[in-house]
Amino acid sequence: MNALIKSATVVDSKSDFHNETVDILIEKGRIAKISKRISNPNNYREIKLDNLHVSQGWFDSSVSFGEPGFEERETIENGLKTASKSGFTSVALNANSYPVIDSYADITFVKSKASNHATTLLPIGALTKESKGIDLAELYDMSNAGAVAFYDYQKPIGNPNLAKIALQYASNFDGLICSFPQETKITGAGVVNEHINSTKLGLKGNPNLAEELQVARDLFLLEYTEGKLHIPTISTAKSVELIREAKAKKLDVSCSVAIHNLIFTDDVLSDFETNYKVLPPLRTKQDCEALIEGLKDGTIDMVTTDHNPIDIEDKKVEFDFAKYGTIGLESAFGALQTLFTTKKVIALLTQGKSRFGIEENPINVGEIVDLTLFNPNTSYTFSNSSITSKSKNSAFIGQNLKGLVYGIISNNKIVIK
Repeated sequence: MNALIKSATVVDSKSDFHNETVDILIEKGRIAKISKRISNPNNYREIKLDNLHVSQGWFDSSVSFGEPGFEERETIENGLKTASKSGFTSVALNANSYPVIDSYADITFVKSKASNHATTLLPIGALTKESKGIDLAELYDMSNAGAVAFYDYQKPIGNPNLAKIALQYASNFDGLICSFPQETKITGAGVVNEHINSTKLGLKGNPNLAEELQVARDLFLLEYTEGKLHIPTISTAKSVELIREAKAKKLDVSCSVAIHNLIFTDDVLSDFETNYKVLPPLRTKQDCEALIEGLKDGTIDMVTTDHNPIDIEDKKVEFDFAKYGTIGLESAFGALQTLFTTKKVIALLTQGKSRFGIEENPINVGEIVDLTLFNPNTSYTFSNSSITSKSKNSAFIGQNLKGLVYGIISNNKIVIK
């Protein structure tokens, strides 16, 4: 794959050309030359776009596509196309399909379905068989097949001894254990944040305590086992504090926050819009502020879209009965840019790679091409026409966002929308 990118501003702190506007020559999938002006005698494809910026390819640590089993929600092919057009060159796929991805064969299957795409799919294997929380799945076999972590998506590990054994066992092959932060016996039938709004709306509450108890328990287990733990999608101020303390102890823990938990509070629930029914639930302004501060000081390691397509039949129902989840790939960049500088947004979208074993490719001569192309200054209102996903359950519809993604160049492919 050969191409010439013209007049692109580099946003990559690990590049020799950070903050410079340059031409980038690509030959055979690698960066051959970077200079202020490069001619094109070989008539390569030229990429010229308004206010073009480039960064290392973005990574999302939590996406769901449905296939196999829930193709009506999303297929792997269309999900990867959506990720590409949204600027992501790699995504970690959750195991919440039917059947659950819990074996060597399952990991091999989804990887084969994802081959020959611009965006790389990194499968996450289920932690327990069929994600039922009873017996550990084939962790080592799945690791050998290419699983980058182990996680029963949005299902907490109820048995602390099982969590302990998982952390101990996976440490033998540097496996990353993910534990969803929720104590279900505290949550009960709660569907929204337990606060004044849950009382006003007559909806059962899911208290901060349910998350924080689980986070505290898992951090105690981590300290005991000396394992490797990732806590996905935290949502409360106290969770940030607990993880900050754990990192001060040098525990091997990382965590993420879903972008919608940074943007929205439970105040948006007044119309019972089920696209705002997410797990963990939308919390308070104070929680949002603590999460943002956690990202700024490095306590929270990465953001995720927690992209979860849900078909209309499971969303256009009473709030209590609607499934949890919002899509988020298409809105990720524009939403983050309403909170942070472009430089910080790019850092948030790339810094989770190493935790999931993804090699970074700085924008330097000789490096493999793994680029996201974007315009950070375009403002627009997010609408159904902005959505590439098969499912349209976005919490961001009607939101004013900032920043346009042009596409990616990765895996010897160019995707420009």
